[in-house]
Amino acid sequence: MSDQGAWALQSYLWLAKAMTPLWRWALEKRLQRGKETQQSLDQKWMKAPVHRPEGPLVWGHAVGVGEAMALAGLFAQMGQQWPEAHFLITTTARTSGDALHKTGLPPRCLHQFAPVDTPATVACFLDYWRPGLAVWCEMDLWPALIHATAERGIPHVLVNARLDVAALSKRRWGRAIYKSLLPGFKSLWAQNTATRDGLIALGAKPESILVTGTIKTLSPPLGCDENQLTQWRASLLGRHVWLLASSHSDEEALALQVHKLLRQQHPNALLLIAPRAPARGGEVQTLCPKGTLLRSTSVELPCEDDSVYIADTIGEMGLWYRLAPVAMLGGSWAPVGGHNPHEALALGCHVLHGPNVWNFAESYEDLDTQGMSKEVKEIQDLAQAISRTWQQTTPRTVTSTQQTLEPLKSLLRLAQTD
Repeated sequence: MSDQGAWALQSYLWLAKAMTPLWRWALEKRLQRGKETQQSLDQKWMKAPVHRPEGPLVWGHAVGVGEAMALAGLFAQMGQQWPEAHFLITTTARTSGDALHKTGLPPRCLHQFAPVDTPATVACFLDYWRPGLAVWCEMDLWPALIHATAERGIPHVLVNARLDVAALSKRRWGRAIYKSLLPGFKSLWAQNTATRDGLIALGAKPESILVTGTIKTLSPPLGCDENQLTQWRASLLGRHVWLLASSHSDEEALALQVHKLLRQQHPNALLLIAPRAPARGGEVQTLCPKGTLLRSTSVELPCEDDSVYIADTIGEMGLWYRLAPVAMLGGSWAPVGGHNPHEALALGCHVLHGPNVWNFAESYEDLDTQGMSKEVKEIQDLAQAISRTWQQTTPRTVTSTQQTLEPLKSLLRLAQTD
């Protein structure tokens, strides 16, 4: 570790300790706003951790829903090959924990909220869980937690790393800290060569980096309430349904134009709109026909006269993907970079996307080649693609490239030799 890196890390650790009262104040405010629960706070401060089972344990950390689900898929595969092991997934966001519990954790896998990144709390966490291997998913890297993991000699790896030019630029301010942390990772799985180069620029050892593609292909299908699914399927029987998923501003207007064309040929067609930010539900409603229902404010299901329905809730994408055989996946017509296509495809929902998919460029290239997804730009072409999907009688399945199988074997060897 360089002198500059050591100084930067020690400064962070001192600041994290000094700011413990501020951490407590901020989390209490989140509790008051309903963004935390007492259970999540108790777990973050290690006051009431989940019971640790006996035996070897692999711990993984993720921030978002997609990353948490990817870890669940990875641990499911590891569990099949290592039946004696237990697994722990920590997340910082409630939505990620909720998604894991709704979908169902893999066998012998637990969830707990990640500890606050202060030296004392991190020490309590590691002393209690005693992981034999630590797995970070993507770039939610907490310095105190990584440093303490390394200090205890716990092998740790980074999987599904992705850095574009903008993400790399944002991290340059903390390059000294990265240079002190990244060399300690036994292995780093980059989604592409640009990420590999970015990790090297931030201080990672080139010989430790593997280009594996995304591990989100391993994610288990999103769960849903089976009673709700039965009710909805009965209500929508005979209707042509499609979905605009994870939409951003201006994409709803595009979908409504597409839907207007579809209704000319399919008068009973229903468009489900699931905005990426559920708080935008009211805004989206102003664009829709009068009387359009909001999931967040009404328990009514759409009737035959309803042509649009707004699914502005969190944690129900598994329901919408099961109801719709085809989806426009948002963030790809807006300049956002696209969203995870694997969640839809895992449930048999065909994906249409726009040109802006740099967040999942490799995935979309592979899926477009297989015919599982398709780039479509024009309104008329979108309507035709949706109509063609409705005419198909046999759902298609994804042929996985299984890029992560070889690195998975090395991960298992690393965990089992600890």
